Amino acid sequence: MTDRAAAAVGRIELKLRDVAQLFHTLDPSPFRERTLDATAEQFIVGWASDVPHRAELELLVHLSEPRKESEAELSALVGEAVRNHFAYLVEAKRREYRALMARGRTSLAIGLAFLGVCVLLGNAVARLGVSPFFLLARESLLIGGWVAMWRPLEIFLYDSWVLRRAERDLARLARMPVRVALPDRLAH
Repeated sequence: MTDRAAAAVGRIELKLRDVAQLFHTLDPSPFRERTLDATAEQFIVGWASDVPHRAELELLVHLSEPRKESEAELSALVGEAVRNHFAYLVEAKRREYRALMARGRTSLAIGLAFLGVCVLLGNAVARLGVSPFFLLARESLLIGGWVAMWRPLEIFLYDSWVLRRAERDLARLARMPVRVALPDRLAH
């Protein structure tokens, strides 16, 4: 690996007594299907957020208690579990994004229809007279129509990219290599 490639990898390091600390304690599944402990997940996600978004990630788990499995076996098992956990979260974000876009389209249709009705009513009110009351009513209807467009614009301009960023960050975690270091090999 070149110096440039090495610099493009952000290492997340965890120091644990036992590998079981990484997983949800009430989850009876074997390693590869296990859910990460919420605290461990928050730590990993938080650390990853400090690494530049263009950099790839790797997870290094230091264990303080010896295991009968080799580092390679543990790395494979833990790596698969970590990647499965974050791949599941990626799919959850994708579903959340699709639901948000559906809500955005519905909000946009409602907002445009309401804006159209407000513009038509405003124009009809303006034709009734030129007094300040009619002008105020017309402007109020127009403002009300544009306020109805607030939520669809918020969804498409702001909320959507936040979900996409979260999905990309989780995808980066889902593909990161995982290595487990046992006590006799902690120094490297």
